[in-house]
Amino acid sequence: EGERPAQAAAGRGGAGQGDPEGSRGGKLLSPAKRRRAVEHVRSTLGGSAVSERRACKVLGQSRSTHRHPRKVADDEVPLTQRIIELATQFGRYGYRRVTALLRGEGWRVNHKRVERIWRQEGLKVPQRQPKRKRLWLNDGSCVRLRPTHKDHVWAYDFVAARTHDGKPVRMLTIVDEFTRECLAIDVGRQLKHDDVLERLAWLMSTRGVPDHIRSDNGSEFTAKAVRQWLSKVGVKTLYIEPGSPWENGYIESFNGKLRDELLNTEIFETLLEAKVLIERWRVEYNTIRPDSSLGYRPPAPEARSPEACSASLRRPLVEGVGLT
Repeated sequence: EGERPAQAAAGRGGAGQGDPEGSRGGKLLSPAKRRRAVEHVRSTLGGSAVSERRACKVLGQSRSTHRHPRKVADDEVPLTQRIIELATQFGRYGYRRVTALLRGEGWRVNHKRVERIWRQEGLKVPQRQPKRKRLWLNDGSCVRLRPTHKDHVWAYDFVAARTHDGKPVRMLTIVDEFTRECLAIDVGRQLKHDDVLERLAWLMSTRGVPDHIRSDNGSEFTAKAVRQWLSKVGVKTLYIEPGSPWENGYIESFNGKLRDELLNTEIFETLLEAKVLIERWRVEYNTIRPDSSLGYRPPAPEARSPEACSASLRRPLVEGVGLT
C-alpha cells in the first residue's frame, strides 16, 4: 500500500483516547461510600426518575446493606474528639502512637479502629524514614557495640538551633542506648568541654557510672581533660569514625525526634523559653511518648492512674513560668 500519509493517525481504527493518569476518581470500596453515592445519585437525578433498586444495581450496592442502619458505638464521638486532640497536640505522632496514648489513658481500643477514625477525619500520618544498614566487619562482627543492659552504653552529641533573634543555641543531649531514656539536655549559647564534664559528673553521681560512652570526634568529647577524667572513673570511650554519624545511631535518632517534634515546630523568643520547653519535652519523651522500639511504651514511664495521665496531656504548654 505504500507509505502511510503523514496526517493519518497511528494505531487501530476507531481507537479512543485514554484518560490521563489520575483523572478518574477512587473506587467505591466501603458500603458507607456506596450508600452515600446512591443517595447522591437519587437526589441529583430525582428520586422519581431513578429508583433505589436501579441506583444500587448500577453502583454495586446490595439493597439489604443499603437499608441496614449503621450502628455507632456510644463512645465514638468522644473517642474521635480525643484522637483529634492528641493529633493536634502531638503533630508528628501516627495513629499507632496515638493508640498507645489512648490505652494509657484507659481507652479500650485497637489500632484498627483508631486508624479508621484517623483516615475518616483526614489526619495525616508522618512519612516513614528509610532504614539504614549496620556496618559489619569481615569476621561477621558489628562495628558498633550493642547495649545489653541499663547503663551499659551512654551516647551524647550536640544539637544546634537558634532563637527568634537569630542568636545560636546549643544543646548537649545524653541518652541511655539500652533503655532509650534521655538522661539530660543542657541548653546554652555556648557549651564547651567543661560543661560536658560538669553534666557527666552530676549524672554519674546521681545515677551511676556507665561501662561505655559513645560520641563523635568533636573537640568537646576528645579533649584531653575529658578523656583523662573518664579514664579515672572507669568509663571506656567509643569514638565513631569521622564522617560516619550512622555509627552513633541511637543519639542521632533521638536528635532527629527532638528536631522534628519540637525544634521545627516552636519559635524560641529567649534562651529561658528554650530551656523550659526543651526540658518539658524531655520529661514528656521519657514518661509519656510511646517508643516503637520498646513495644510502644515510654522509656521511663511514671506510675500514674489513667486519669492523671490524661490530665497531664491536657495541661497548658508552660505552667507557672513567666516568659518574656
